[in-house]
Amino acid sequence: MKFAFYIAAAVMIAVALALLLIPLLRHGRRAGRSRGVFVLMLVIALIVPLGVAGVYRLVGTPSTIDNVPTQAQAGMDIHKALDELRAHLVAAPKDAQGWLLLAQAETEMQQPDQARDAYDHVLQLTPNDTNAMVGWAEAEAASRTDHRIEGRARDLLLQAVKLAPNNQRGLWLLGISDFQEGQYADAAAIWRLLQPQLQPGSTVAQAVAQQIALADARVNGKPEGTNAAAQSGGTQGPALRVNVSLAPALTTKLAAGDTLFVYARAENGPPMPVAVARLDASKLPTTVTLTDAMSMVPTMKLSSMPQVFVGARISHSGQAIAQIGDLEGNAGVVAVDSKKPIRIVIDKVHN
Repeated sequence: MKFAFYIAAAVMIAVALALLLIPLLRHGRRAGRSRGVFVLMLVIALIVPLGVAGVYRLVGTPSTIDNVPTQAQAGMDIHKALDELRAHLVAAPKDAQGWLLLAQAETEMQQPDQARDAYDHVLQLTPNDTNAMVGWAEAEAASRTDHRIEGRARDLLLQAVKLAPNNQRGLWLLGISDFQEGQYADAAAIWRLLQPQLQPGSTVAQAVAQQIALADARVNGKPEGTNAAAQSGGTQGPALRVNVSLAPALTTKLAAGDTLFVYARAENGPPMPVAVARLDASKLPTTVTLTDAMSMVPTMKLSSMPQVFVGARISHSGQAIAQIGDLEGNAGVVAVDSKKPIRIVIDKVHN
């Protein structure tokens, strides 16, 4: 994808968030509140989307991805800004716009549990906020190891697209939910509602077209390339068995509440994992089997590539993106059809 695409997306997000915050800033000034928290909120609106664009610009190898958090910290401490926003919301818990901003920022910072909580506050204050409905469903899926969209998440998506039939994210996620449930005809029908809203020939339009073709193939019982065996009722695609342990020298650095991420991603490509498991780090040593079911987007999964980079990270913050002080290790690049157990020893401290 072109870097210009990510910059354009970041700018659109920044503008949207700025428009959301300007009325809030004016209201705060009339109410006599300190303008500092609102200025920080505006900075979040600008810095976070541009930071995300920077991440996608720099990706290509795992080592490049690992360097992004340190670079993104230059110029401003986003975490400090978020703390200021949280403090504002403690003082003004009925500020729905503030909660929505916090939820969006937490989503961009890849903190789905916190984002879901913030979206919950929005929905308590404004039950018909379709952006919050879709955001909650997205955060819920991201926080699950299997990334399934079901239960309340699906109910909220159905409600959102009923209130706002042209909600693109809502339609996309609802289609994924149908696909995950094996309702392939329904998934294709939902995505066909999304197609007319997309720019013809764009990357997004192409991705949606691929998903529709994949769903149609499932409906018609046609094989799907490397997944043909799965169609015949045999193996259900690749299954990478990963044994993860923590080096004895780092056991003192493991803290209560730490999160273990075990993931596989493209050897050279976007940072989104094609399979990821999120576990309690206190369970180490442990064994995880990475499969196609652990991908949130059906077109980005283990069976879609010949080999992947497999790694593990213990996050103190609960964020998927590496932070200074996180513990990590990797097995390097392995073939997705490998039947041998993959061994990872977490033996390094990210810095």
